[in-house]
Amino acid sequence: MRTEYSCKWGVGMDYVIVIQDVKKNYKKRKSNEIIEAVKGISLCIKKGEVVGLLGPNGAGKTTTIKMMCGLLLPNEGTVKINGIDIAKQRLKALRHISAVLEGNRNLYWRLTVRENMEYFSGNRGMSKKDISRKIDDLLQRLNLTHKANEMVNSLSRGMQQKLSIAIAILADTDIIFLDEPTLGLDIEISYEIRNLLKEIAKDYQKTILLSSHDMPVVQEICERVVIINEGRIVTDDSVSNLLSLFDTKAYSFITSSQLTQKDLFDIKKQFIVQTETDESGQSIITVTIRHSDDFYNVIDMLKEKKIVIEKIDRAIIDFEQVFMKIVKGEVENEAAVSV
Repeated sequence: MRTEYSCKWGVGMDYVIVIQDVKKNYKKRKSNEIIEAVKGISLCIKKGEVVGLLGPNGAGKTTTIKMMCGLLLPNEGTVKINGIDIAKQRLKALRHISAVLEGNRNLYWRLTVRENMEYFSGNRGMSKKDISRKIDDLLQRLNLTHKANEMVNSLSRGMQQKLSIAIAILADTDIIFLDEPTLGLDIEISYEIRNLLKEIAKDYQKTILLSSHDMPVVQEICERVVIINEGRIVTDDSVSNLLSLFDTKAYSFITSSQLTQKDLFDIKKQFIVQTETDESGQSIITVTIRHSDDFYNVIDMLKEKKIVIEKIDRAIIDFEQVFMKIVKGEVENEAAVSV
């Protein structure tokens, strides 16, 4: 599913990331078998966009991110950061990128919070004097002032993650990569990080590329999502478009008793159906409506089978469900509805 997001590989200063026809192969260990991790991806990201880059394990997402960060070179195709070919001028391209890596791998644990911020800023050519006030402001904004002189290895995981994000902001790059920014965090800290990311996007006008399995974060933070599966882009669209595409076409039918296997088989022959059973033993049948008559046809079928409908609700689809539908290949059926 591609939308207006494609660009004319010509360029335009609005595009800070341009990936064209990128492929990456690996030779499998202890054999000569070639694994195609990325099979021809093209992608453009505009300045100031907040984009979720998603995909199941083994889809080629991590390989794509590594090529954008200059950690891997493609076998074919080009990756350009702010118009700079990363294969030809890697260091120059990387001046425009900062990254928050999963697992807090971009922190020195035997330095304090402030020392980490000063050290990584120094690596970017910033003097301690010039950056001092900005560090103070960020510490206050991230509620880390009271931890400024504590060793990083004594901090909670959530505070370490906030520090990683602060270091990425201090780098003052055009692009920030966020790899699983809420992984392993409790609900309260995850919510705090989520609000922080929204502030960064709004106040600092950065281009943010977010890779995460935390779908509520993607739904709340990202304007647009790119989903990779089996080495190719399978969806490139706005979060709001994808949610509305699925949300407006699904209804939940709650019945007074469990459906038999035959009942389910008959219904699934005619409709796209998801089923579950609640704690009281009632069946919940969520039906995707492809045609205007389907809603009434489901009711007629249940009536024929003498199945009592206790309640009908508009199904509330969250982004995790959307993601799973796309990965399972149900998008074409759904997309056909809106044609």
